[in-house]
Amino acid sequence: MKIGVKVLPRKEVLDTQGRTVQSSLSENGFSVSNCTIGKYIVLDVNAKNFEEAKTQVTKMAEFVLYNPLIENYEVEQL
Repeated sequence: MKIGVKVLPRKEVLDTQGRTVQSSLSENGFSVSNCTIGKYIVLDVNAKNFEEAKTQVTKMAEFVLYNPLIENYEVEQL
């Protein structure tokens, strides 16, 4: 089963990459009110259903895929 993990910076954390991209886009005529840069991880997991896969991926995410001090994550079935 394919599972996606979306990792984004917490709102209270300064997203320097996002601000840089937003600034560059605005300077080149694009109208962007906010830009957030994160990462997206796709995992193939052996599981019988989404709930089992989500449990496994949640353990993986909390072990190594995100930094709880500065990031949030979401798990979704692909």
